[in-house]
Amino acid sequence: MSLKEVIEVEAMEDTPLIQFGRAERSGPRTSHNDALVITTVLANYEVGRIFIDSGSSADILFREAYDQMQLGDVSLEKVNTSLYGFAGEVVHPRGMISLSLTMGAGTTRKTCMLKFLVVDVPSTYNVILGRPTLTAFQVVICISHMKIKFPTPGGVGEVQDDHLQSRKCYVEAVRKGQKRNSDEDH
Repeated sequence: MSLKEVIEVEAMEDTPLIQFGRAERSGPRTSHNDALVITTVLANYEVGRIFIDSGSSADILFREAYDQMQLGDVSLEKVNTSLYGFAGEVVHPRGMISLSLTMGAGTTRKTCMLKFLVVDVPSTYNVILGRPTLTAFQVVICISHMKIKFPTPGGVGEVQDDHLQSRKCYVEAVRKGQKRNSDEDH
């Protein structure tokens, strides 16, 4: 018999059980292939068009939304990093900013301070919440319910997707892509 090494892990604190039931599914959908887009509170502003992206290694705040929030350049920390997009394009952030993000409601509301990279590129989204936020909130994503849930001291917090915003973002992205391709052909 061979012995295998066991990695010691800390016992998890008492966290509520996170489940998704059939009764929780939101309105009629033509498919479950839509992006998960939510509205929540960022730095005391209600912000929509927030894309939940478990494939992103960073939390992103797009410059247009940053400007609308009137946070000012003085609050940006310089960063020496680059981001690489889906097609390998390089994006240099204008800086990084620490902001509070609040999700949930009532006794299941949770707030975390997070670092966002501010980028000046066109996007149909205002914010991309990547793995840093999803980890900080201990988010569980359920695409078939178009909802996220996370543990809080008061129970399980949740945020339902904003289906109309998700659809608008998709349509806008397709139009921008078609326009960009058309411009490149001429």
